[in-house]
Amino acid sequence: MILGKTNKKALIALAIGGFGIGLTEFVIMGILPDIASALRITIPQAGHFIAAYALGVVVGAPLIASIGSRFQAHKILLYLMVWFTVFNTLSAFAESYSVLLVSRFLSGLPHGAFFGIGAVVAGKLSKPGKTASAIATMFAGLTIANVIGVPIGTYLGHEFHWSISFIMVGAIGILTMLSIYLWMPTIEKEPETSFKREVRVLWQPEFIGLILLTMIGTGGFFAWYSYIAPLLTEVSGLSESMVSYAMIIAGLGMVVGNFVGAKMAERYYPLKAVVISLTLMVCVLIINTMVASNSIAILVLTFAVGVVSFSVATPIQMAVIKSAKGSAMLGSSMTQSAFNMGNALGAYLGGLPIALGYGFATAGLVGSLMASSGIIIALGILFFRRRSRVRTRLMPYHP
Repeated sequence: MILGKTNKKALIALAIGGFGIGLTEFVIMGILPDIASALRITIPQAGHFIAAYALGVVVGAPLIASIGSRFQAHKILLYLMVWFTVFNTLSAFAESYSVLLVSRFLSGLPHGAFFGIGAVVAGKLSKPGKTASAIATMFAGLTIANVIGVPIGTYLGHEFHWSISFIMVGAIGILTMLSIYLWMPTIEKEPETSFKREVRVLWQPEFIGLILLTMIGTGGFFAWYSYIAPLLTEVSGLSESMVSYAMIIAGLGMVVGNFVGAKMAERYYPLKAVVISLTLMVCVLIINTMVASNSIAILVLTFAVGVVSFSVATPIQMAVIKSAKGSAMLGSSMTQSAFNMGNALGAYLGGLPIALGYGFATAGLVGSLMASSGIIIALGILFFRRRSRVRTRLMPYHP
């Protein structure tokens, strides 16, 4: 397809969907105390709602993508957003712990499939050589949500009622549905392949390596991000009110990093761009730990971490799509599952030295170790890929 006016609008429709998904995933962290108070539960119990959503993403991404590959992509994207809108809106009216827990799990199911299928669709909507920019346009919605949507949703949820935040998500879901219906062109269904064949593609060593790379390497960012609030207040000496501004600064870095990563993926091979991004992540996380007590320097590094951490998103998505030939939608969706598993793994590992009394700044060091592990995995994939090419060239020719 040639990227014309209609196709640009289609990319905007995907970005609006990404905005809604980013809003529902992150706004709950800012209104957690309000939810706990309204439902008469503890804050740790309210934290289960975050875990339930993440579990929904992990379960839903491969499951829905494998089913969705039987339908035309523009239709399955619309159905996913209908599901997303319904259960996020229902979350706003939940009056008990169990109801909200179930609705959050169901809200998370379409997340990974929407981004996974959307990434494949964005590539089809792009000009030759501009696939990375098209995918980055979709992910831009998620990054902008962290800069604009989450602060507004948190403010409204805190000042008025927590349910308003999810009503906002529902409204954006309706806007996304209309945008997809009006702007998304008809995209022909992929040639049907058996589920067994799709799974066989995903069991290839390179694909498994890319999923581990995504989970461990990007988990380095979440090891740092999960503890950014206590790092800023307890180590850097900033006021609690400054944490919100720091989150916006990190969000701005994510917006910039998203498009920087796209340019890198277009200039280099996607996996080479991933190595560059993770190497920079290691550096900024170590520097972040060293200057954590300086309130000015920590804000500068917060922006820098946002840039380098999100510059890996588009290249790694492209690397997975190329590796999962014949199962692009399923493979791309599984990347989103890996991102969310990286979120949980990073938060857990980053908290270990803190629990042992080594201070909040050590979470950044854990993050740098995880990013370093991602680099090793990426280099290993490149090494075996090169060795495979050499072996193919050396094979005797049999006419």
